[in-house]
Amino acid sequence: MKEKITYGSIDEYISTCAPEVQDILQTLRKVIQESAPDAKEKISYQMPTFELHGNLVHFAAFKKHIGFYPAPSGIEAFKEELKDYHKSKGTLQFPIGQPLPYDLISRIVKYRVEGNIAKAEAKSKKKK
Repeated sequence: MKEKITYGSIDEYISTCAPEVQDILQTLRKVIQESAPDAKEKISYQMPTFELHGNLVHFAAFKKHIGFYPAPSGIEAFKEELKDYHKSKGTLQFPIGQPLPYDLISRIVKYRVEGNIAKAEAKSKKKK
């Protein structure tokens, strides 16, 4: 039986990937950090995750693509611009070997930040 791999940090996760994929993941991570400077990094579902008032986005490397998980709301809001990419309810797949749309990813992350902050503010108003 294969032992389940667990990662302690995003750096550890990225270090296990092929060198050319590490570069892509580091750039993706930087784009997310710049788009959500207050978000915290963690590992969730064994994937690099950024959280701000809850999970914001996840990403992961696979054999043929980079998975990006901005939740269904992040995909729905940009569905027209994402029409050329393989996607499902909360998942986007960017083929390895093709440039990632970092500008679009940045806008999706900022959209998710706004949504999470609005949700957190609405929750705190209910508590009062």
